[in-house]
Amino acid sequence: MHTENYFKEKLEALKKDISQRIEAIDKDIRHEGMSADWTEQAVERENDEVLESLGNASEEELLKINTALKRLNAGDYFTCQKCGELIPESRLELLPFTTYCVACSEEMEA
Repeated sequence: MHTENYFKEKLEALKKDISQRIEAIDKDIRHEGMSADWTEQAVERENDEVLESLGNASEEELLKINTALKRLNAGDYFTCQKCGELIPESRLELLPFTTYCVACSEEMEA
């Protein structure tokens, strides 16, 4: 059985990784260190849409992590926000920022 501290450390590590990813994406979108060659610049700019999509997904994941950290501090991290049942640790291990148990998550996806 994992403790709150274990999941806090896991969430903080994810938060750090994602923050670094967002910084790298932002740097790439700003084209810092862009090539002087116009052809290469065109190729670099074509990647902007992909980078923006990745950046948006990362920002969304960061929000989920911050929410999970708040839930952990509030003492309701292990509880499903929909039904109030415990979220299995195995689920939290795979998706540490989830707010729903498996049953509620499947019900919402259906």
